[in-house]
Amino acid sequence: MITVVGSLNMDLIIRVPRFPEPGEAIHGEDLSTACGGKGANQAYAIARMGQSVHMVGCVGADAFGDEMVENLRAAGVDTRGVLRRADKASGTAMILVHNGTGQNEIVVASGANRTLTAADVHNAADVLRQSDAVVAQLETTLSATQAAMALAREAGRLSVLNPAPFMPLDDELLNLCDYLIPNENEASQLAGLGVRDPESAAAAAGLLRSRGARNVLITLGAGGVWVESETWRGHMPAFPVRAVDTVAAGDTFIGAFVARLVEGASVREAAQFGCAASAIAVTRPGAQPSIPSREEVTAFLRVRNEAT
Repeated sequence: MITVVGSLNMDLIIRVPRFPEPGEAIHGEDLSTACGGKGANQAYAIARMGQSVHMVGCVGADAFGDEMVENLRAAGVDTRGVLRRADKASGTAMILVHNGTGQNEIVVASGANRTLTAADVHNAADVLRQSDAVVAQLETTLSATQAAMALAREAGRLSVLNPAPFMPLDDELLNLCDYLIPNENEASQLAGLGVRDPESAAAAAGLLRSRGARNVLITLGAGGVWVESETWRGHMPAFPVRAVDTVAAGDTFIGAFVARLVEGASVREAAQFGCAASAIAVTRPGAQPSIPSREEVTAFLRVRNEAT
């Protein structure tokens, strides 16, 4: 079993021909909604990969909260750890998606996510201690994230931190991370180095390992992933596809990567599997609706391997 401690957001999505300049209003397509939030996306991806997964987080006592919890349940996620806050709205994210490239700009209103406390995480301690891995991000509160990583370390469980959205992190938290998985922007800010390609990612990953993270994977979008681990170091290229929407691509990678890791796959194998899962996800719109099944990822890899 894998436990995800993190956010649940309802995504409000508008596709646009280009991103607006400051102070500019432009016409976009009709508004659509999709269940999202980095924590929920990662839990959903883990469930789609066939792993048992438990979600710990907060939503409001509102229609968005109902829909997000039900969507996770339908995918097979255990949502008993999702708390309801009657005095807070569920988290929402306004997402602009560029029609030409699939790239996105996101603004998050955290709502109930920011009420998750270290005490809430400790109330779920038995579940975390029984998990093969504990996954967290930075869309809730830093105290909740730190509690999740500390409980995982104390129990000898795999601890995985996706440091998104960026905030400064001290070495105490990095020392609790078996796997630190930032994207290139987050890695740049955490390491104080510009990350643009595998070479600069390698430098940043080395610095973050020197600060305490045991293994570092830096996702590079269409550039793939740089892996700096105790067992393998190298660049895992992305699979070339036509991107429609990159929302949740990183979350899909993390969910698929961790799912394979707890099954005993090598870091290199798990990273390739994660790249395949995220390649499929970017060819579809939405966050959780874009996440493929285990069978789809396996078939994708088989076809690609046969072609080479």
